[in-house]
Amino acid sequence: MEEPQPGPNPLRKMILVSSMAAGIQFGWALQLSLLTPYVQTLGVPHAWASFIWLCGPISGLLVQPIVGYSSDRCQSSFGRRRPFILAGSLAVAIAVFLIGYAADIGHATGDDLTQKTRPRAVAIFVIGFWILDVANNMLQGPCRAFLGDLAAGDEKKTKAANAFFSFFMAVGNILGYAAGSYDGLHRLFPFTETEACNVFCANLKSCFFFAIVLLVVLTTLVLITVKETPYTPKAEKETEDAEKTHFSCFCGELCLAFKGLKRPMWMLMLVTAVNWIAWFPYFLFDTDWMGREVYGGDVGQKAYDSGVHAGSLGLMLNAVVLAVMSLAIEPLGRVVGGIKWLWGIVNILLAICLGMTVLITKIAEHERLLNPALVGNPSLGIKVGSMVFFSVLGIPLAITFSVPFALASIYSSTSGAGQGLSLGVLNIAIVVPQMIVSTISGPWDALFGGGNLPAFVLGAVAAVVSAILAVLLLPTPKKADEARASSLNVGGFH
Repeated sequence: MEEPQPGPNPLRKMILVSSMAAGIQFGWALQLSLLTPYVQTLGVPHAWASFIWLCGPISGLLVQPIVGYSSDRCQSSFGRRRPFILAGSLAVAIAVFLIGYAADIGHATGDDLTQKTRPRAVAIFVIGFWILDVANNMLQGPCRAFLGDLAAGDEKKTKAANAFFSFFMAVGNILGYAAGSYDGLHRLFPFTETEACNVFCANLKSCFFFAIVLLVVLTTLVLITVKETPYTPKAEKETEDAEKTHFSCFCGELCLAFKGLKRPMWMLMLVTAVNWIAWFPYFLFDTDWMGREVYGGDVGQKAYDSGVHAGSLGLMLNAVVLAVMSLAIEPLGRVVGGIKWLWGIVNILLAICLGMTVLITKIAEHERLLNPALVGNPSLGIKVGSMVFFSVLGIPLAITFSVPFALASIYSSTSGAGQGLSLGVLNIAIVVPQMIVSTISGPWDALFGGGNLPAFVLGAVAAVVSAILAVLLLPTPKKADEARASSLNVGGFH
């Protein structure tokens, strides 16, 4: 396949394209911190809220690989990547509008505000939520591929571009969680609070307004200032490509990738899958846990909203620790004897942290029983313990966002397999567990009386299992391969 650029571009262009990660991740951060609580204010029971999150893994499984494959072969005069970046940004704006105004649209079309469940608002929210997940997956793949095009094979610039992309993802996380933790944003936009949209809903709208502005500004700058040379396929490939659809080509290559997998990659996929069974309950219910179990509120109450905002602050601290830890992975790997050992150790830390949610919850419940005035305002010790929980989880999260991909790079190189498709296959081991957890976590929690602790305990057990499997099953890479792969900065799971 021909390169769309004749040579490496200036680093400033790569930094500008990388900055789009801040806009993309800003929306993801809001999604992770606020949307599970928000959908419950529309009347979706806690046991069913997790089903809505099925879209993320489904779109990650289908949309991102197909969009990436299609953008490789796009012959638009606008370029290979920029049409997908433009379409994805417009779709994000539409999705955010639907999510923010779901309650208002539902009320305008006939929802009864006196009823606990507002079916029309829920339907609008779900449509917007799914569009947002699809759009974000449409954006991330072409943005990363665009960086590869601009680097044009220059290893130094490729590493720098990936580092900047990860940096801006961390910036987006911090901005998104900070916005979600502040409960006064709606005062900047007084029109957001309506009869159908309470203060929590108005804050969500206001956060998404900032997300739209940031993404639109960054997208416009990239599309105007960073040009692409249109892709022209090789002559001998034109007839062959014309006889096949992108989907059939992609499916054929994916099947070949699975057929050619060696045992180390299969073992890596197994460990990764178990590891994500541990992580995904946390992503689904982190702020909901703060609102319910730690702050003692029910959906719609001020105590619950205060807990959700505190959870967003915890996620911001988590993002800061993650960003710092991302720089320490290589030296830590050397200290503990290799990156597979590092992954195993931090999975034990993950299990301990998830188990600590039980202790924090029980202490908070006991304090509220002795002093009901602590509902919505737990003691300083509980607040500090919760923030420590979120912060410490940034350590294993940084490892999870890099080490599996580094190992996939090592195993694919040593077996002669293509790294691109190997990483795509690894993504399947991430999204399938997410689909399973999204399906079972709500009913699993309901089976044990509701709340979020059953899912967290299940995650703790899975974390211990993944730690043991990582140490026992994964081959030990050579130190030279580890050093080369340590430059991989993935930075997210979507």
